[in-house]
Amino acid sequence: MQTKKKPTPTSAKTQTVRHKRIVALVSDDEDRLIENYLKKYKITNKSNWMRETLLAFIYKNLDEDYPTLFNEHDMRR
Repeated sequence: MQTKKKPTPTSAKTQTVRHKRIVALVSDDEDRLIENYLKKYKITNKSNWMRETLLAFIYKNLDEDYPTLFNEHDMRR
């Protein structure tokens, strides 16, 4: 008889180990705004939300922000 291994959760397989820390300072008003947003949308993991929001913005603009040989003004001439 062969013993079966327990299946591991899929999130455990795809989870990335993170070693780098990013720190940002915000004002009281900005902090209040962020906290209200998190509360309104019932977001419990602030770190994950910040990381996903920041990276989504970067990935979205990545295609538009490519290096060129000439600046925009020179290309429109």
